[in-house]
Amino acid sequence: MLEGYVTALITPMRDGGIDEEAFRAFVEWQIAEGVNGLLPCGTTGESPTLSHSEHMRITEICIDAAKGRVPVLAGTGSNSTAEAIELTRHAKQAGADAALLVMPYYNKPTQEGMYQHFKAVQDAVAIPQYIYNIPGRSVVNMSVETMARLAELPNIIGVKDATADLTRPTLTRMAIAGDFNQMSGEDGTAIGFFAQGGHGCISVTANVAPRACAEFYAAWKAGDAAKALELHTRLMPLHDVLFCESSPIPAKYAAYLLGKCSSEMRLPMCAPSSASKQRIEATLRALGLLKDAAA
Repeated sequence: MLEGYVTALITPMRDGGIDEEAFRAFVEWQIAEGVNGLLPCGTTGESPTLSHSEHMRITEICIDAAKGRVPVLAGTGSNSTAEAIELTRHAKQAGADAALLVMPYYNKPTQEGMYQHFKAVQDAVAIPQYIYNIPGRSVVNMSVETMARLAELPNIIGVKDATADLTRPTLTRMAIAGDFNQMSGEDGTAIGFFAQGGHGCISVTANVAPRACAEFYAAWKAGDAAKALELHTRLMPLHDVLFCESSPIPAKYAAYLLGKCSSEMRLPMCAPSSASKQRIEATLRALGLLKDAAA
């Protein structure tokens, strides 16, 4: 079961391809800064524009670089059930600890279609699996009732909840008996999610401030609510600015300013506006994360 801060990793790119050296170094930095887990090939990793071979290679690099020091939750979702099965099967073969499957996007499946999609993947691949419920990207929202049905299946063990609906963790806890693993997918509402029994956060902000995110969760876990609130409040401007444009545009630009990778993105993701660049840099400086601008 996941706990604490899991970074939804950006994918460093250079000259149109994957920058494997930068990605390995980024994974190493994340672990050294204290994050509790890693997620390659999520939306933050620009998964919609990765080829199948790139997707699989990034997963393999992350697992190899982590070397078992923290769990690797591999993004394997798709709006094609057959493709999701293929990617999840690869993640298991590569040695991932679990798989994260996004809600089928664009198709707009019914609740029954959602159930059958996730059931098909869990029937095909015996690896722990997390539902990624993100209505803002997928347009559809899995009901608590459908999630409870899926939680009865042996390989479906948790959810990344990016609904920003703070009634959901309690409603889910009431509907699902046992140790269903609830991970927040929204940095800005994480403290409220934890207060209702959430186990951690799969985070965009941790790409930029992994140590601060880990310290925030550690304070919460230690029962120091006042310290956790102080740290959460300090991080809020960063949570906010990292969504000033479509994610992961701001996160990758911030990582570039920190010297972790190039700012290159893959269309239709593009560089942030000049105004957004200024906001991102100013926020990093205000938090003491940036001393010198990127070269």
